[in-house]
Amino acid sequence: MTELLITTIQTKLNWEDKAANLQMLEEKINGIKERTEIVVLPEMFSTGFSMKPEQFAETMEGETVEWMKKISAAKNLILTGSVIIEEKGNYYNRLIWMLPNGQYGVYDKRHRFAYAGEDEHYTAGNKRLIASVKGWKINLQVCYDLRFPVWARQQPQNDEPEYDILIYVANWPERRSNAWKTLLQARAIENQCYVIGVNRVGNDGNDIYHSGDSMIIDPLGEILYTKKDDEDIFIIGLNSEHLETVRKKLPFLKDADGFMIINDPEE
Repeated sequence: MTELLITTIQTKLNWEDKAANLQMLEEKINGIKERTEIVVLPEMFSTGFSMKPEQFAETMEGETVEWMKKISAAKNLILTGSVIIEEKGNYYNRLIWMLPNGQYGVYDKRHRFAYAGEDEHYTAGNKRLIASVKGWKINLQVCYDLRFPVWARQQPQNDEPEYDILIYVANWPERRSNAWKTLLQARAIENQCYVIGVNRVGNDGNDIYHSGDSMIIDPLGEILYTKKDDEDIFIIGLNSEHLETVRKKLPFLKDADGFMIINDPEE
């Protein structure tokens, strides 16, 4: 694997205003002059963490997905973040992994945040998405998934780690920021991978404040980047040699328990 260039965008979001958010994010992405290969946006980047999917949901042929295709192709990069999607009468908090050629992968948020009523409005996903870029394997998850380590746990294939990078896109409130920061580090250490958490900043429409605290963490749990309160665009080159060295010197994954995730048959 060669170096992988990833850009994180920590930003305020305009509450339930798609047009304003897409224009704002397009300006930010167009302002990136350095070379990058992946751009990571927060959870529900076009609306904020809205519980009104009936009003704001789109199909996979809708405005926001088409916007992602346009930006990804124009800038020749992979663009990812989650949006509200309607499909077959169900609403999903769906992460989209958009490639420059217009092809994409999707991950529907598995763990819905019942504390805010997300389970009453959105259908849970039941499949993980692990993308591949330049030999890197990337596990893509959304916000509240962070609290459930089994869903992120490495399931080695032929004695090889299942993935190398774990990405969380989020709208994680400041009042629980200690949990956010601690769990991101834990996921990196226990899975011996890089972890990237991209959160929003500012108040949402419910007057809930988000401090950002977006983070990039190495396989030893060392923090390579973090930013509190302010909007920020950060580019990092992830080093595969460091990852491989950690795994060889500390071969903890080979001692892990085998397990199976059983999904609810009604889902």
